[in-house]
Amino acid sequence: MQTVIVTGSAGFIGYHLCRRLLDDGFQVIGVDSLSDYYDVSLKEARHVQLEHDRFTPVIGQVEAPGLMMELFERHTPDLVVHLAAQAGVRYSITHPRSYLESNIVGTFEILEAARAHPPKHMLLASTSSAYGANTEMPYRETVKADHQMSFYAATKKATENMAHSYAHLYGLPTTMFRFFTVYGPWGRPDMALFKFTKAILEGQPIDVYNHGDMMRDFTYVEDLVEGIRLLLDAVPERPVDGTVPEGDSLSPVAPYRVVNIGNSEAVQLTDFIAAIERATGLEATRNMMPMQPGDVPATWADAELLKTLTGYSPRTSVEQGVARFVEWYRAFYRPNEAGAVQEATT
Repeated sequence: MQTVIVTGSAGFIGYHLCRRLLDDGFQVIGVDSLSDYYDVSLKEARHVQLEHDRFTPVIGQVEAPGLMMELFERHTPDLVVHLAAQAGVRYSITHPRSYLESNIVGTFEILEAARAHPPKHMLLASTSSAYGANTEMPYRETVKADHQMSFYAATKKATENMAHSYAHLYGLPTTMFRFFTVYGPWGRPDMALFKFTKAILEGQPIDVYNHGDMMRDFTYVEDLVEGIRLLLDAVPERPVDGTVPEGDSLSPVAPYRVVNIGNSEAVQLTDFIAAIERATGLEATRNMMPMQPGDVPATWADAELLKTLTGYSPRTSVEQGVARFVEWYRAFYRPNEAGAVQEATT
C-alpha cells in the first residue's frame, strides 16, 4: 500500500483527488488549514465525506514551520500532491500577503520536507494563469511564461521555479501541472459556476465580466483528477545527455516537467451561462461588467503532452459537467428557488 500526502485535502480539487486515491487503495494523509477564505462548513463537509480507515486528516497550515517536515518524517510518503494554496485572481489584488505566505512559503516547506525525506514523485499544482500575457493559443507547456498578470499567477510561477531548482539540486522527481478553469460538484463558492447558479436560482442578476467576451477551457473536476492520478505514474527522469524530445517540457537538467491538464476546448462565457440556464431551467439576468484587473480574456490548453505521457484526454462536455454541478447544488443546498438558499443538513 502506497502512502500519499495530499495538501489542500478539504479543498475542491483536493477532496475529489483524495476520494479517488482512497478508491484506488492508497493510504492518504490529507492536510488542510480549513481557512475562512470561503465557507468553512463546505470544507468540513468535504472532509466528512472522506472518512475512511485509510484517510488521516491533519488540520494545519502548510506554511507553519516544521509541520510538513514532521509529517514527512512520520509517514515517509511514497507520493506527494501539493494542492494547498491561496487561490483567486481578484483576491490577490487586495490580499497579496496571504499568497506570499501560503503559496511561496508553503511550497518552500514542502520542498524542504521532500529534500529531507525524498518521495518517489511529487506533483505540485500550478495554474493556466502562469501563461499570463501570452496570446498564442492553445497554450503549450514549452512556450515562455514570463509575464504574469496577477500576483496569484506570479506566486504560482515562482513555485514552478522553486520546484525546478530543488529537482535539479537534490534529484527530486517533480511534475508541475497547470490546470485550467476547473468546475464540478463540491465547487468553490467564489468561482463563476457556483456564483452564477446561486444567483440564477435566487432570481438575482449575474455579473458578466468583459461583457461576456471571454473564453475559458472549462475542465470538469473528475477529468482533472483522472489526469493527476495517471501522472502519478509518469515519473520524470533527467535526460542523460540533456536532450529533450520535441514537444516535451522535461527539463534538460532535472527530473522535472510541466504538464497542462485542460479540456482542450475554449468555450465562450456566454455559452457556459447558457448551459447553466438549460440545467436550471431558468433564464439569467445579465449585469454586463468591464474586464477585471489581473484577468485575461481567454485560456485554452494544448493537452497533447498529457495524452502522450498517460494516454488520457479529458472527456466531459460542459453540458454534462454543468448539469452534474447543478444537480449537486440543488441536493446540497436545497435552494428555495423563489428566494433564500438553505444549506443542506445531510
